[in-house]
Amino acid sequence: MPIVELHVLEGYNSQEKQRLGAALTDAVRFVVPAAPELVTVMIHDVSADNYHLGRSQRSLAPARPDPTQIVKDYLAAMETRQLDAASAILGDGFTMIFPGTAPMCTLQELIEWAKPRYKFVTKTYEGFDAMQGTGDAVVVYCRGTLQGEYHDGSTFEDIRFVDRFEITGGKITKQDVWNDMAEVRANV
Repeated sequence: MPIVELHVLEGYNSQEKQRLGAALTDAVRFVVPAAPELVTVMIHDVSADNYHLGRSQRSLAPARPDPTQIVKDYLAAMETRQLDAASAILGDGFTMIFPGTAPMCTLQELIEWAKPRYKFVTKTYEGFDAMQGTGDAVVVYCRGTLQGEYHDGSTFEDIRFVDRFEITGGKITKQDVWNDMAEVRANV
Protein backbone atom coordinates (compact mmCIF):
# COMPACT_ATOMS: atom_id res chain seq x y z
CA MET A 1 0.00 0.00 0.00
CA PRO A 2 1.82 3.16 -1.20
CA ILE A 3 1.75 6.23 1.02
CA VAL A 4 2.54 9.68 -0.36
CA GLU A 5 3.08 12.66 1.94
CA LEU A 6 3.12 16.15 0.46
CA HIS A 7 3.84 19.45 2.17
CA VAL A 8 2.40 22.59 0.57
CA LEU A 9 2.01 26.18 1.65
CA GLU A 10 -1.39 26.68 3.23
CA GLY A 11 -3.99 28.39 1.11
CA TYR A 12 -5.04 25.83 -1.47
CA ASN A 13 -8.75 25.14 -1.23
CA SER A 14 -10.40 21.74 -0.82
CA GLN A 15 -11.14 21.34 -4.54
CA GLU A 16 -7.52 22.12 -5.46
CA LYS A 17 -6.27 19.63 -2.86
CA GLN A 18 -8.69 17.01 -4.20
CA ARG A 19 -7.26 17.52 -7.72
CA LEU A 20 -3.74 17.26 -6.30
CA GLY A 21 -4.58 14.08 -4.38
CA ALA A 22 -6.11 12.47 -7.48
CA ALA A 23 -3.10 13.44 -9.61
CA LEU A 24 -0.66 11.99 -7.05
CA THR A 25 -2.70 8.79 -6.84
CA ASP A 26 -2.59 8.46 -10.63
CA ALA A 27 1.16 9.18 -10.70
CA VAL A 28 1.82 6.39 -8.19
CA ARG A 29 -0.37 3.99 -10.19
CA PHE A 30 1.75 4.60 -13.33
CA VAL A 31 4.45 2.54 -11.60
CA VAL A 32 2.90 0.67 -8.68
CA PRO A 33 0.14 -1.84 -9.50
CA ALA A 34 -2.23 -0.66 -6.77
CA ALA A 35 -5.94 0.04 -6.92
CA PRO A 36 -6.77 3.71 -6.30
CA GLU A 37 -8.32 2.95 -2.92
CA LEU A 38 -5.00 1.44 -1.78
CA VAL A 39 -2.97 4.61 -2.43
CA THR A 40 -2.85 6.93 0.57
CA VAL A 41 -2.11 10.61 -0.02
CA MET A 42 -1.58 12.95 2.93
CA ILE A 43 -1.34 16.66 2.22
CA HIS A 44 0.16 18.77 4.99
CA ASP A 45 -0.37 22.53 5.02
CA VAL A 46 2.64 24.59 6.04
CA SER A 47 2.22 28.14 7.25
CA ALA A 48 4.02 30.70 5.08
CA ASP A 49 5.69 31.88 8.30
CA ASN A 50 7.35 28.46 8.50
CA TYR A 51 8.53 28.23 4.91
CA HIS A 52 11.77 29.72 3.64
CA LEU A 53 13.71 29.15 0.44
CA GLY A 54 17.03 30.79 -0.28
CA ARG A 55 16.85 32.77 2.98
CA SER A 56 13.55 34.30 1.92
CA GLN A 57 10.02 33.67 2.96
CA ARG A 58 7.90 32.54 0.03
CA SER A 59 4.26 33.02 -0.77
CA LEU A 60 1.72 30.63 -2.19
CA ALA A 61 1.62 30.17 -5.96
CA PRO A 62 -1.98 29.99 -7.15
CA ALA A 63 -3.20 26.61 -8.37
CA ARG A 64 -3.48 26.18 -12.11
CA PRO A 65 -7.03 25.94 -13.42
CA ASP A 66 -8.38 22.45 -14.10
CA PRO A 67 -7.32 21.75 -17.71
CA THR A 68 -10.16 19.30 -18.30
CA GLN A 69 -12.69 21.95 -17.27
CA ILE A 70 -11.05 24.46 -19.64
CA VAL A 71 -11.54 22.03 -22.52
CA LYS A 72 -15.13 21.22 -21.47
CA ASP A 73 -15.97 24.94 -21.29
CA TYR A 74 -14.46 25.54 -24.74
CA LEU A 75 -16.29 22.60 -26.33
CA ALA A 76 -19.60 23.64 -24.73
CA ALA A 77 -19.18 27.20 -26.01
CA MET A 78 -18.36 25.91 -29.50
CA GLU A 79 -21.37 23.58 -29.59
CA THR A 80 -23.75 26.37 -28.55
CA ARG A 81 -22.03 28.82 -30.95
CA GLN A 82 -20.93 31.16 -28.18
CA LEU A 83 -17.92 32.08 -30.29
CA ASP A 84 -16.83 35.04 -28.17
CA ALA A 85 -16.77 32.83 -25.06
CA ALA A 86 -14.88 30.11 -26.95
CA SER A 87 -12.38 32.65 -28.35
CA ALA A 88 -11.71 33.97 -24.85
CA ILE A 89 -10.43 30.51 -23.89
CA LEU A 90 -7.84 30.50 -26.71
CA GLY A 91 -4.26 31.61 -26.12
CA ASP A 92 -1.84 33.57 -28.26
CA GLY A 93 -0.60 31.62 -31.26
CA PHE A 94 -3.55 29.19 -31.14
CA THR A 95 -3.63 26.65 -33.97
CA MET A 96 -6.00 23.83 -34.80
CA ILE A 97 -5.75 21.07 -37.35
CA PHE A 98 -8.72 19.02 -38.50
CA PRO A 99 -8.50 15.98 -40.81
CA GLY A 100 -7.26 17.11 -44.21
CA THR A 101 -6.70 20.77 -43.28
CA ALA A 102 -3.77 23.08 -42.99
CA PRO A 103 -3.42 24.71 -39.58
CA MET A 104 -6.19 27.19 -38.78
CA CYS A 105 -5.73 30.02 -36.31
CA THR A 106 -9.24 31.41 -35.81
CA LEU A 107 -12.66 30.00 -35.08
CA GLN A 108 -13.98 31.83 -38.12
CA GLU A 109 -11.61 29.78 -40.31
CA LEU A 110 -13.03 26.62 -38.75
CA ILE A 111 -16.62 27.74 -39.35
CA GLU A 112 -15.90 28.55 -43.00
CA TRP A 113 -14.18 25.18 -43.47
CA ALA A 114 -17.05 23.26 -41.83
CA LYS A 115 -19.91 25.22 -43.44
CA PRO A 116 -20.05 23.25 -46.72
CA ARG A 117 -19.52 19.90 -44.96
CA TYR A 118 -22.50 19.63 -42.61
CA LYS A 119 -25.36 21.63 -41.06
CA PHE A 120 -24.30 20.84 -37.54
CA VAL A 121 -22.34 18.39 -35.46
CA THR A 122 -22.50 17.55 -31.76
CA LYS A 123 -20.32 15.34 -29.61
CA THR A 124 -20.97 12.66 -27.05
CA TYR A 125 -18.01 12.32 -24.72
CA GLU A 126 -16.71 8.97 -23.51
CA GLY A 127 -13.84 10.42 -21.52
CA PHE A 128 -11.21 13.06 -20.88
CA ASP A 129 -7.56 12.39 -20.03
CA ALA A 130 -5.21 15.12 -18.81
CA MET A 131 -1.46 14.92 -18.34
CA GLN A 132 1.56 17.14 -18.05
CA GLY A 133 3.05 17.81 -21.47
CA THR A 134 6.39 19.24 -22.49
CA GLY A 135 7.48 22.39 -20.65
CA ASP A 136 4.55 24.29 -19.17
CA ALA A 137 1.95 22.79 -21.52
CA VAL A 138 -0.75 20.48 -20.21
CA VAL A 139 -2.28 17.99 -22.65
CA VAL A 140 -5.96 16.99 -22.57
CA TYR A 141 -7.42 14.29 -24.78
CA CYS A 142 -11.15 13.91 -25.20
CA ARG A 143 -12.78 11.07 -27.05
CA GLY A 144 -16.24 9.98 -28.02
CA THR A 145 -18.60 10.04 -30.95
CA LEU A 146 -19.97 12.64 -33.35
CA GLN A 147 -23.53 13.00 -34.54
CA GLY A 148 -25.20 15.58 -36.70
CA GLU A 149 -26.82 16.39 -40.02
CA TYR A 150 -25.53 16.87 -43.56
CA HIS A 151 -26.93 19.58 -45.85
CA ASP A 152 -29.07 17.03 -47.74
CA GLY A 153 -30.99 16.28 -44.53
CA SER A 154 -29.37 12.91 -43.91
CA THR A 155 -27.97 12.33 -40.44
CA PHE A 156 -24.88 10.69 -39.05
CA GLU A 157 -24.06 9.24 -35.65
CA ASP A 158 -21.56 7.08 -33.79
CA ILE A 159 -18.56 8.51 -35.66
CA ARG A 160 -15.46 8.11 -33.52
CA PHE A 161 -13.31 11.13 -32.68
CA VAL A 162 -10.31 12.07 -30.57
CA ASP A 163 -9.34 15.68 -29.86
CA ARG A 164 -5.97 16.61 -28.37
CA PHE A 165 -5.59 19.99 -26.70
CA GLU A 166 -2.51 21.78 -25.39
CA ILE A 167 -3.08 24.31 -22.62
CA THR A 168 -0.49 26.85 -21.52
CA GLY A 169 -1.13 29.54 -18.94
CA GLY A 170 -4.78 28.49 -18.61
CA LYS A 171 -5.47 29.00 -22.34
CA ILE A 172 -5.84 26.52 -25.19
CA THR A 173 -2.91 26.97 -27.58
CA LYS A 174 -3.35 23.95 -29.84
CA GLN A 175 -6.10 21.57 -30.94
CA ASP A 176 -5.57 18.48 -33.07
CA VAL A 177 -8.63 16.57 -34.26
CA TRP A 178 -8.95 13.03 -35.57
CA ASN A 179 -12.22 11.38 -36.60
CA ASP A 180 -13.75 8.82 -38.96
CA MET A 181 -16.09 11.31 -40.69
CA ALA A 182 -14.55 10.87 -44.18
CA GLU A 183 -14.57 7.06 -43.94
CA VAL A 184 -18.21 6.96 -42.84
CA ARG A 185 -19.27 9.47 -45.52
CA ALA A 186 -17.45 7.46 -48.23
CA ASN A 187 -19.39 4.33 -47.26
CA VAL A 188 -22.86 5.96 -47.38
